[in-house]
Amino acid sequence: MSDYEFIHYEIAKGRARITLNRPEKRNALSLKLLEELNHALWDADDRKAVHAIVIKGAGSCFSSGYDLDPGARAQIGDGEERRGGNLYADPTIDDDIWRLERGQRMRMALFDIHKPVIAQVHGYCLAGGTDIALLCDMVVVADDAVIGFPPARDLGSLPNQMWLYHVGPQWAKRLTLTGDTVTGKEAAQIGLALKSVPADLLEQECEGLLDRLALIDADLLAANKRIVNVGMELMGARTLQRMAAENDARAHLAPGTKIFKDNVKEKGLKAALKDRDRGFGDGRARVNGPEIRDRDGKLID
Repeated sequence: MSDYEFIHYEIAKGRARITLNRPEKRNALSLKLLEELNHALWDADDRKAVHAIVIKGAGSCFSSGYDLDPGARAQIGDGEERRGGNLYADPTIDDDIWRLERGQRMRMALFDIHKPVIAQVHGYCLAGGTDIALLCDMVVVADDAVIGFPPARDLGSLPNQMWLYHVGPQWAKRLTLTGDTVTGKEAAQIGLALKSVPADLLEQECEGLLDRLALIDADLLAANKRIVNVGMELMGARTLQRMAAENDARAHLAPGTKIFKDNVKEKGLKAALKDRDRGFGDGRARVNGPEIRDRDGKLID
């Protein structure tokens, strides 16, 4: 299926495979990519031959996060003033909430569709990449994957908040308050992922799970996915996602966020990101044992 520009989509053997396909941008999530992902998810959900869906990334990683390029914005071209625009457009708070909710509606398809979705995570799964992965029904990661939300350091709050439901309040705070990352193996230990496997076995692991799901009646899969997700909704999961988008707009008003946006305009995105992360050393959290660091902030093994 070749009607998409930023994803690759195929149906085979009772499954749909969706690949985020901007490898030159480390699969950064643009609005157009999210629109294509949303369309493919609902198309796969409509196909009775599909029992389950897997999402993965082309190239070196799953996804490095949202596209923060100041030039990345939706261009409609009809001359009308619109709420949309990018992070640097200085919107009103309601316009910002509207924009964040638009992206969230596209991502929530992962939670809402009837078919189970597996996130197959390798390399970096950062920021918006985690918003995709953690809305999936199961997350299978490579041992050496790198998972976290570094933009929480100075760019706002998380526009989706599934961390709490996966790892509980303490690890959710430890990782999102600092933007530090964990490895795939550590992510599996704390419940951020279902399991981790060596990178060279990741695809085999996911395809084996898809093989097993293909043996189950798709309507039964839907019933069992739905009751678990309804249970999460009774614990407030859907309401919290709505609040996460609004809270991110609030956080965009923080002085630190303004400093970051000004740095991007003045120095460029790469330099601004380098400035942000300089004080955090290797940017890692440690799940097991003490966090002893060298003078550059890097964990000492």
